[in-house]
Order: sequence, then structure tokens, then C-alpha cells
Amino acid sequence: MGELYAGTYVVYTNVKVKDFFDFWLEKEMRPRIADSTYKSYHDAIRLYVVPAIGNINMTDLKRSHVQNLYYDTETKSITIAKRVKTIMNTSMRYAVSRKIISGNPAKEVSLPKKIKQNPYHQRSIDVKKTLNIEQVVTLVEAARESPIYMEVLFAVMMGLRRSEINGLKYSDIDYINRTLTVKRQLGNAPNKEKEDVPIKTYGKQEIILKTQSSYRILPIPDFVFEAILERRKIYEKNRRRRSKTFQDLDFICCSSYGRPRSKMYYWPHYKKLLRENNLPDITFHDLRSTYCTLLLKNDFNPKAVSKLLGHAKEIITIDVYGDTAEIIEDCLSELQPFIDDVLPEEELEDKADFSGDDYLECFGKLLA
Repeated sequence: MGELYAGTYVVYTNVKVKDFFDFWLEKEMRPRIADSTYKSYHDAIRLYVVPAIGNINMTDLKRSHVQNLYYDTETKSITIAKRVKTIMNTSMRYAVSRKIISGNPAKEVSLPKKIKQNPYHQRSIDVKKTLNIEQVVTLVEAARESPIYMEVLFAVMMGLRRSEINGLKYSDIDYINRTLTVKRQLGNAPNKEKEDVPIKTYGKQEIILKTQSSYRILPIPDFVFEAILERRKIYEKNRRRRSKTFQDLDFICCSSYGRPRSKMYYWPHYKKLLRENNLPDITFHDLRSTYCTLLLKNDFNPKAVSKLLGHAKEIITIDVYGDTAEIIEDCLSELQPFIDDVLPEEELEDKADFSGDDYLECFGKLLA
């Protein structure tokens, strides 16, 4: 009765840690997280958490067990240690809420001090992982004749995620107002295996976006809008030419047979562009980082930038892209029209849809 009154009564007393994680990951998390996140959690639990504490009863789990787990994983990889900490914090809060344990053994347990902690609201970005404006121009010009031209434009000039780019359809375009509605992504559907879907479509399922904030309407830069119109002509030509085999699925980024692209399709073409044009060897996702960095460096309202990127909160944008002092000093003068003429800061603070026909006009002028 005292435990009930204090809120510490435990309903399930004989649950092993490994059994708890099997239930938590498969039944609670898998339906609600991206497939890539699920796989990273699954591997971390299988390789590190279960071998270390899997046979302990949940009711016997102590802070010392969690602390030792962090120390052990830190010797393997700092990235793994941080991932395990996220898993432990999230799962243990769930265990408390379901009366599996009376208290959270992971609460306030820190990673080893040798792991560098990021200052609050700040994360440094390596200069080698973002492009300056001249490098952006070089990349876009080089990409014109490549199979991933539209993909590069959507990433570096509109800040879209790779999976969001793959999911774009011509029906998402408002040709009158020149806006793009981001409403889907392509990836692995939760709780489905390869045998559950048609062949060669496992990583190309239409799935919901990462967060509710990822659903957004973006103004299309003139330069990108013209490229979309040209790509649509090619799409229609292929549809007429291959009427019997063409898959009219309406995807902007697709093969000549109308089939959507996979995430791995980008890699060889993108790396070739970087290599042949002496550009930094950055990931494709770093083009999104470049887009955001350019905005924040020019004192754009962080709330507005968060909405453009589809971040759930302003703090996410600041945490990830905040420290940019030495990254793009050489392009400030060329980007000033971006601030003065395209999206005035006063409007950005009040509007969520960021209307404006000439959005990112400065990029268009540079690339003309």
C-alpha cells in the first residue's frame, strides 16, 4: 500500500532486461520511428546492451550497471556510447511509466568525461563538411549533365532531406504560386520485410515524414522552378515513348521508366561530382547543412530557418548548425540580397508559409 501511495509499486517483477528491450523496440518503437533509426537501435541493443546487462532483472538494474555500460561502449566508439545513452534514457522512462521499474536507473547518468560534451545550444560544424557559395555554384553547374541534377538543386537550394527529395511528385507543385508541398518521403515501411513488398521497392515505400513539422510548404526559387519545368518535359516524353512499360507514378526524381530512386542511387554520381570538381568530400546530407548554415550565418531568424528545414523546434536548428563563425565569411556580400530583398526578417518572424516568388533569387542570379 505504501508503494502504491508513493507511486513506486512495480507490476512486473520478473522481467529480464533483454526481454524488456525486445518488447520495447519491436512493439513500442518500431511502428513510430524511421527504419534507419530502428536498425541503429536494434544493432546497439543486440551488440552492446544485451551482452552487458541483458540477464539482469529490470527491478535489479542500478545506476552502476548503466554507468559501466557507458564506459564499455565508449571504448568501442563515442558515437555508439551516445546512441546507447539515448536508448537507455528513452527506454527507462518508458519502463517507469509502465510500472516495470520504480525508478529510472539511467536518470542523470553521464557519459565518461573523456567524451567531449557539446555546449548548450551550440555544435561546431567542420568547415570541411559545408560548402561556400562559390563551391555551391561549382557543384550545381557540374551537376547539370549528371543524373542527379534535380536532387542536388532540392538539397542545396531548398534544404530537403534525401528521402523527402525521392518522394516529391509533380502534383506537389503549385505552379501558380510557385510553392512546393512536402508531404511524404520514400523509405522502408515500418514492420515490413523485403518479402512483404513488390520486388525492388523495399526502400521505396511511401511513408510518413519524420515529424509533424516536416510537413511544410516551401517557396520554390526561380532557378529551381525552371529546372522542374524542364524535367517535366523529359518525364512526358518518356511516358509517350515507353507507353507500355512506363510507370506513371508522378515522381520528379525518377528513372526514364518512371521508377522512383533509391537512397543509394545518389552515392556514385554525387561522389564523382565532388571528385572531378575538387570539392570537399562531404556527404549528400551536408548539402542540407550548407543551406542552413548560409541562412544562419546571415542572421536569418532561427525560427524561420527551422520551419524551412522542417525541424520540430528552433533549438534543433541551433544545436546542429549554430556555430558557423569561420565557415562562410567569403560569401557574405554575395548573400546580402538574400537578406534584403528575398525574405525580410520582419516577415519571417510572423509567417509560417514564407511566401515569395523570388525566394533564393540570389542563387539564381549567381547560377545564370
